[in-house]
Amino acid sequence: MPTSTRFAVAVHVLTALAVSDGKPMRSEDLAFSANTGAVVIRGLLSRLNDAGLTRSQLGAGGGALLAKPSNEIRLIDVYEAVEDTELFSTHRTPPCQSCAVGGNILAAMQPVLAQARHAMESELAASSIADIATEVARLGKFSIPLVW
Repeated sequence: MPTSTRFAVAVHVLTALAVSDGKPMRSEDLAFSANTGAVVIRGLLSRLNDAGLTRSQLGAGGGALLAKPSNEIRLIDVYEAVEDTELFSTHRTPPCQSCAVGGNILAAMQPVLAQARHAMESELAASSIADIATEVARLGKFSIPLVW
């Protein structure tokens, strides 16, 4: 199945954690930043925690933290943690096997789709959350402090 918005929102969350200077962030504050619900953020944080990308600090002043330095969190790690990694969907029902095209289309497409997937994964592996945080800072469209 093609990707959902989970990857983009997870990168958003991890970038926010990266720029928080090691301060734990509540799911409500992350949800405000991403303009989504705290339940959505908690679900993503659970997946990111299971993948070893985030951790939780309990108690007063607690929240989510990066589990390792942002330069060690590759975008491919995030993608694999939160998405169904089947990048391309094919027919919902099998094509007609007695048709010259239908009987061969999936096998004909497979090498191209595999190359495309490999290219995407290579690009994601080449970038880190630190790279995204640096770009967010460079873009710096807002003159007011970030709201947490």
